[in-house]
Amino acid sequence: MALAPMALASGGALAAACAHAGALGLVGGGYGDLAWTQREYRLALELTQGTHRIGCGFITWKLDEDASALDWLLDLPAAQRPRALMLSFGDPRPHAARIAAAGVPLMCQVQRMDQVPQAIEAGAAVIVAQGAEAGGHGMNALNGRATFTLVPELADWLAAHAPDTLLLAAGGIADGRTLAAALVLGADGALVGTRLWATAESLAAPGAQAQAVQTDGDGTARTAVFDILRRKNWPAPYDFRAIRNGLHRQWEGRIDALRADPQAARAEYDAGVKHGDFNAAHATVGEAVGLVHDLPGAGEVVARMDAGARAVLGKA
Repeated sequence: MALAPMALASGGALAAACAHAGALGLVGGGYGDLAWTQREYRLALELTQGTHRIGCGFITWKLDEDASALDWLLDLPAAQRPRALMLSFGDPRPHAARIAAAGVPLMCQVQRMDQVPQAIEAGAAVIVAQGAEAGGHGMNALNGRATFTLVPELADWLAAHAPDTLLLAAGGIADGRTLAAALVLGADGALVGTRLWATAESLAAPGAQAQAVQTDGDGTARTAVFDILRRKNWPAPYDFRAIRNGLHRQWEGRIDALRADPQAARAEYDAGVKHGDFNAAHATVGEAVGLVHDLPGAGEVVARMDAGARAVLGKA
């Protein structure tokens, strides 16, 4: 199991807690903020002190603009370098040689089968198959795939073309049953976001977490609304899943109008962020939020999921 490198949520404390529980803790390098990455990655190393299952993840198209955070990680002494680096949303090949030269395994997240050969060409040791159920950024409804169908198709492709490459499932995995399902579908493990976002060590805002535990899986939407409100100029065909709150509902059927004149809506969103009002600010979760009912420590979540999957698979 691995912690999804969720931007501004997967900090050093959460990554370390996952590592202590036996998972891979991926710090959410996200948009490549150097100071944030340095602070949270150093914290993760300090908290793990030698049990070093710590890595980092980045948004690939942002690295194309500024790779300083990636360069900093790769220039660390060998013992402190990430155990893995995950790249998502873009072509990983321009960064692959630098990562390989540092001796760091590369993880590449894909949302469609036609992205897989590119990841293999980049030398990916691990492919993460992200279904559209996932929270945060992913492929839009026109182009995206569901975890349940993408994972077995990709597992078959890897068995035929790249049998040494590991496969992690992502999107909709939040308990032992869904972890077991991913394994039965052919994955070697899972990348977990929403369930670990809703933990004591997460950097997610407490108000967002409180909203999440009261929301079921019907309560999220994947659209461009929150990227427009947050001034994030994401390339097509990616959009963003979060809880479908009051501000989102005002604009979800009027995307073109919001793009044309976003100022008032952005002011409302900014006020929501400032005051912790999540009827305007966003809570970044996927459809698996309907399986989230509490906010325990991350170690407890990992243990629960592991035990639950073993029970389902008859290995308890």
